[in-house]
Amino acid sequence: MLLAAPAATQVVQIAHTKEWPQILGGASQSEIADAVALGPQLERGRPAKWLLSDRRNLLRTADALLPQRAGLVDAYVVSVALDSDPVFGREARETAKVLSRRYDAAGRTLLLARNGDAPAGSLESLTLALARVAEVMDKKQDVLVLYATSHGAKIGIAYHDGDEGYGILSPKRLAAILDELGIRNRLLILSACYSGVFVPVLSNDNTVLLTAASSDRTSFGCRAENDWTFFGDALINHALRKPQPLGDALVEARDMISEWEMSNRLPSSNPQVTVGEGVEAWLAPLEARMPKTATAPVGAPATDALQP
Repeated sequence: MLLAAPAATQVVQIAHTKEWPQILGGASQSEIADAVALGPQLERGRPAKWLLSDRRNLLRTADALLPQRAGLVDAYVVSVALDSDPVFGREARETAKVLSRRYDAAGRTLLLARNGDAPAGSLESLTLALARVAEVMDKKQDVLVLYATSHGAKIGIAYHDGDEGYGILSPKRLAAILDELGIRNRLLILSACYSGVFVPVLSNDNTVLLTAASSDRTSFGCRAENDWTFFGDALINHALRKPQPLGDALVEARDMISEWEMSNRLPSSNPQVTVGEGVEAWLAPLEARMPKTATAPVGAPATDALQP
């Protein structure tokens, strides 16, 4: 009997339309800006076994996300530390607990943080986590609650993992990921210096966007030894633990941050808040299911690090 010849493998050629990104010597400012806007990431010297283990951990965790519930507006929480300094890992870890409880997201929460047993926080792991959320949520009614904490720059949020991972999450790149995945309803909380650069790009009718600072200001409390940044401590560790509407929580957090900054003679970080006109359609059902009792703050206050 003659065996059928195997079908020819179809090779799809992906053309190179550009040279390597111009981010090194000789690049113009516009070339560097274009490269950064796409969200560059550099990984170097990663142990192969670590890479395999972390990817398995990420996929296992993401695959365990519960599907959305018919008839309910479900929140899917992603809390990511994009810098390996321990303060960001501590903040992301406790934030995942607080937001999961507040928004009834048990089983629908992903933590990405280098410290502990969670998958590491990186630009790639964040992208994959968001893609998985998009698979299981009802994008017409459900909500992404994203908390990202790291150092920041005037071009975006910095990704820096030890001596092995580097990159930038730019406003254009984050917007492109969310738009590609069709995630419309968004509560985006960005804890980083200069995070106000995200406001012009990510603000829309279905989005709440909260940033730790304006586009030209630093935020405070990001020492590696801290348990919280100023922004995380005020907003997550205090205001959002209480059964109060988001608007009231934002006022409380901004007043608390302002008091800390003034008492320590620090310049105002000027946190930014934008709330789209269509937000109430998904926010009201979520807040109707908030726990009726508060939880106590944990960790050392962010201002402790400023004491002599």
